[in-house]
Amino acid sequence: MFDKQKEKNIERQIGVTLRIGVVISVSIMLVGFVYYLLSNAQTGLSGNHWPQQFNTLIVATVQLKPGAIMMFGLLLLILTPILRVLASIYAFYTIKDWQYVTITTIVLFILMLAMFIGQN
Repeated sequence: MFDKQKEKNIERQIGVTLRIGVVISVSIMLVGFVYYLLSNAQTGLSGNHWPQQFNTLIVATVQLKPGAIMMFGLLLLILTPILRVLASIYAFYTIKDWQYVTITTIVLFILMLAMFIGQN
């Protein structure tokens, strides 16, 4: 009985993590979009381009460039499922379900590999 309740709590916490990540990232994108519209549809970057590299994205976001703020929100939205996978690994570890720890770790590895390949 205790294990089922513990599993439900963990599932609920993972779901909440996913929802919070989506709400935060969409909120940031909306703030960036409103700022973009108020800036006469200017991204704030030279040539009115969107940030293409991670370091440019971070610097432009800190400088409050509208296009970078929207892209930063999108980056957070992309990273949200990765956070969910990390939370799942921790959850399976706490209930000592080693099979699912292994499977979820492999999924995380595949996600990271895909991100690395996509960047290059």
